[in-house]
Amino acid sequence: MAGAQSQGIQTLLEAEKEAAKTVQEARQYRTDKLKDARAQAKKDVDKYKAEKEEEFKKYESEHAGKTQVSQSAVDKETDVALTKITHSFDANKEKVLEKLLDRVILVKPELHRNLKKL
Repeated sequence: MAGAQSQGIQTLLEAEKEAAKTVQEARQYRTDKLKDARAQAKKDVDKYKAEKEEEFKKYESEHAGKTQVSQSAVDKETDVALTKITHSFDANKEKVLEKLLDRVILVKPELHRNLKKL
């Protein structure tokens, strides 16, 4: 009877070892699948990023000429406006300076408007 019991215990221990081995294999399989999924996801992301980068470069090259044309038009308009402002300044600076000096030098003493009402 002791031999049968020890045989039963031995069978249970072997079954437990086999179950532990199966669980370990399942864990390893899951870990490997996760690694594979991460690697595949990284490949997909890199591929998508490369596609979008190429699409952006294509768009940028198509519209680069338009930007340069617009920039040159804005530069021309700015130059014209600056020239106009400079001419206006040169033409009116003496008049403005004269008016400022007249206001500063020629002071007319007057009563304040609130004081006039009294």
